[in-house]
Parts: sequence; structure tokens; C-alpha cells
Amino acid sequence: MNAVAVIVGGAGLAVLVWVLAKLGRAFAAIAETLAALAFLGLALWGLVRVGGWIVRQLATHWRTCLAVLALGVWWHWLGWPSLAITAGSVGLVALVWRLGWPVGFEQWCGRWVRAWWLRWAVYGRKLPGWLHACGLTVRDEAIPVDVTVNLVSRRRKREVAAQSRRDAGVAFPRVLGVRSGPSWDEVRVRLVPGQTPEDFGEATRALATARRVTRVQVREISPDVVSVDFMRRDLLASAVSCLPLQEVAEASAVDLRRVFAGSTEYGTAWRLPLLGGGAHILVAGASGAGKNSVMWSPLVSAAPAIRSGLVRVSGVDPKGMELAYGRGIFSRYAVSGAEALEVLEALRDELERRKRAFAGQTREVPLSQEFPLELLEFDELAALTRYTDRKTRDAITEHVSVLNTQGRAALISVRGYVQDPTKETVPVRELFTRRVCLRVTSKSQVSMVLGDGAYERGAWANRIPESTPGVGYVWGEGIREPLRVRAGWVSDATVKALEDYVTNGGAQVIDLAHNRCGSSERGTA
Repeated sequence: MNAVAVIVGGAGLAVLVWVLAKLGRAFAAIAETLAALAFLGLALWGLVRVGGWIVRQLATHWRTCLAVLALGVWWHWLGWPSLAITAGSVGLVALVWRLGWPVGFEQWCGRWVRAWWLRWAVYGRKLPGWLHACGLTVRDEAIPVDVTVNLVSRRRKREVAAQSRRDAGVAFPRVLGVRSGPSWDEVRVRLVPGQTPEDFGEATRALATARRVTRVQVREISPDVVSVDFMRRDLLASAVSCLPLQEVAEASAVDLRRVFAGSTEYGTAWRLPLLGGGAHILVAGASGAGKNSVMWSPLVSAAPAIRSGLVRVSGVDPKGMELAYGRGIFSRYAVSGAEALEVLEALRDELERRKRAFAGQTREVPLSQEFPLELLEFDELAALTRYTDRKTRDAITEHVSVLNTQGRAALISVRGYVQDPTKETVPVRELFTRRVCLRVTSKSQVSMVLGDGAYERGAWANRIPESTPGVGYVWGEGIREPLRVRAGWVSDATVKALEDYVTNGGAQVIDLAHNRCGSSERGTA
């Protein structure tokens, strides 16, 4: 009985082992098949991702990809010696070109190579970290943050920090491209959901510190793209000259909507309108900031129009010094409050005359010698709108307000200059459609002149050094972001030459004393 049980048990065990062996082989085959399928799937997924990455690189960085591909093909087929010799020859030619013809090299080669290098070596690698440090990233607070600190190498630390940011759900603005000029780098960045261009504008100081530059400008390209401009070199560090009077005199015509006034921080000409939109200009700056340059440089540029009678300049000079040096240029001239009122009343009368003559016929008075551009240069505006008797102050404020609000269509423009830009000193400052803020003494004065948010957008007029007179910021009608400029310097000899050129051409001088006596005769100086 025991033997039979042992035999039966052994047979059953053998059958069980055989069945398990068969099942094991079947499961092993299934597992091998599943493993092969999983490996194949992972391989295909990896190939798809690699292919997608290659397509994205070809689409976004096609120039770099083609260059790398060409170098690889050259190396493979012609060998590295020929590649090294060719690269050295090209570098030598570029060096000679750069030293011999720097302007042409910069235009056709230098800026493109520099932009490519900065895109990959500087901004592509470092800008995300700068933006994160300046608070210009968006983080998903719902994802927990787990940061582990290890005593590892610096490279490993960067990798750990980057992985921690990715794990924390931090979204970074993406660099779209880089353009590089002689003094500025323009980095186009696409914002992430939750950001606004104003966020970048408020972080300009922090970005300048991160990049170790003196100035950063943020410009809105589209609703979700901004250009973060880094100034590598200050083109306004050296003085800018006004246009040579002889060159201006030989010009066939003057565009009074875009007269030369100086240079911008981008190396282009700074042009101001004397008529039309933005012609009412308020210039504020401390003593010695360069207000006179902003006054005289456009007058030099418009000299032929003044000489021909298409522009008639009036001057109010409470100090009796600045405008008096070129007295013959001004058809009307005033020093005291009473004389200033006469000048302003004469302009008011001219305004009413033009309104009566052209009402219902045209929306803007056509420029002619009969109806020239009336340009009022009001130096030290606060001296007569604040520091004088109440009756005179109120009358002058009223006249300036009317000319600023109604003078544009009648070809009457007002340009005022002031040291203290407070509302109490210049109650009509908001009526000037374009404003220039030169060096001022405090941060609050920047907002007084250029408006709220100007300082945060990069108009750091209180940081302008005393050694750079004429440097300032422009903002107002027709300008989206504060523009840093430097007015052209006008020497005393140029002012005298301008006076001689204008008066010899027959510019009219209106004798206000004769007007008071009822005479309408006009003399010629």
C-alpha cells in the first residue's frame, strides 16, 4: 500500500513538474515577446522624439544645423587639415576686413556672427537663469517642490538646480532669436501664460544687474513677445554736434515734422517735430543738464525755413541771457512778465485769425509765408507760471493752455523749458504732447515729466552723470517706450552764424512797442 502510494505520488509530482515546465516555457516565450515589443515600442518612441527634436532644430535653427552638417561632410570627405586651413584663411580675411573697413564688416558680417555667438553662448544658456532670478518665470504652486542639497561639483549643482526647477513646474519664457548691433543686443522672448510685457518692464534694473550692463530696454513686439534690449556700449558717451549750418543752408528743403535734434542710443538720428503731432514739447532738467542744446539744435536744422519766412520764431527769455544771444532769430522777444503777455496775446490773436480764415475749409492750416509756423520758445517757464504776481501768472497759464490745446491745427507750436517740473510750478505740463527729461535730481521727477511707469520702463534720468549734458529720455505722442537721446551741441559761434544767416535772408522782427501804439508795420532785420 505504501509502495503504491509512493509510486502514485511520484507520478503525480512528475506530471506536475512537466506541466509547470511547459507553462514556464510558455510564459517565458510570452515574456520574451512582451519584452521585445516593449523594447521595440521604446525604441520607436525614442526615434520619434529624436526625429521631432531634429525637425524642431531644423525649423528653428536651420542656419546652425546646415553649418554643422556642412562642416561634418567636409571633415568626412576632405579631412580636417583642409578644413583647418580654410577656416584660418577665412578668419584672416575677416580680420583684415574688420580692421580696414569696419562699417562694411559690421553691416555684412560682424553683426550676424556676433548675434549667432550670443544666441548660443550667452543668452541661450544664461538668460533663463537671469529671468528666474529676476522673478520672470511662472511656477505651478500645485506641484510640490522637493530640493535636495548635495556636496557635488558645480556642474552637478547646476544640473540638480535645473532638475529641481523642472520638478517644481517652473515655466520659462523662450528665447526666439537674437539681433546684435554696434551697441545693443535685442533678445526676442516669448512670454508664458500668466506674464505681461509690463512684468519685464518693471524688472529692467534687475536684468541690467544680471547682465552687468548699464541699461536695459524692454519693447513690446506683440501681445506675447517682447524684446529685451541690453546696451553693451554707450553711443551717447561722447558729445553730439548739431548739423553744420553750411550743410543745412545748402539743403533744398526742410521737413518740419522731422528736424534733426541729436542722436539716439541706437546710433540713429534723433528727430523732433516742429509742427503736427508731438510738436508741443516740454523739456525738464537741472541746471547744466543741456536744455539749451534741445532748444538750439532744431533751430539750426530749420534755418532755411526760418530764413524764408515759413517758420516764425518767438522767444520768451525771463533770464534775458540765453535767447538774447541770438536775438535776431526771434520775430517776437520778451523778458519781463508784461512783455511775455504781449507775445502770448499776439499769438492768441494770430490763432483766432487763422481759425476765422480756415474754419470749415480745412482741418489744418496750410503752411505758407502768409501763414507760417509760429514756434514759441519759452525758456525758464516756471519763472512766469510760478514765481511772479498772481495776475500775470494766471494770464500766462491761460494763454499757454489755449495755445497747447488749439494751436496744433493752426500751425502754432509751444516748446517750454523748466528746471522744477512739479505740478505747482508747471500747471500746464500735461498739455505738452511730448516731453524730454534730461538730468534731474530725484527719481520722482522722472514720473512728473514723463508720466507714471517711465522710470520702471528704463527712463533713469536721475542717474545721468553731470559730465554728459544733453542726454535725456523722450516719451510722449508717437513714442511707445522711453527713448534715450543726446541733443546736438550748438556753440556760441554757431548761434551767431545762425542769426546772421537768418536775418540776412529777411526774417521778420515784430516790434511789440509799435503794436501797442496801434501800428502794424513790421521791420526786417
